[in-house]
Amino acid sequence: MKSGPVAFILWLCCLIGICGLHRIYLGRFWTGLLWIFTFGLLGVGQLIDLFLLPGMVREENLTSRLQAIERERRYVPAR
Repeated sequence: MKSGPVAFILWLCCLIGICGLHRIYLGRFWTGLLWIFTFGLLGVGQLIDLFLLPGMVREENLTSRLQAIERERRYVPAR
């Protein structure tokens, strides 16, 4: 499970010039790299992510839960 406060702390790393860590943390590797190399799309994308971050955390956690349920169903022997 991903943590909202951790994602926000990683988002704050943009203040020291490291943008995109929050996206990599939330499983969005390629857009995270894009944010790193473009300084958060020149700050605009970084600012938009401030408002989108709770939904991104929620989406990643739901995806993780669904994957866990699917793995569990695959390995449960039929009766």
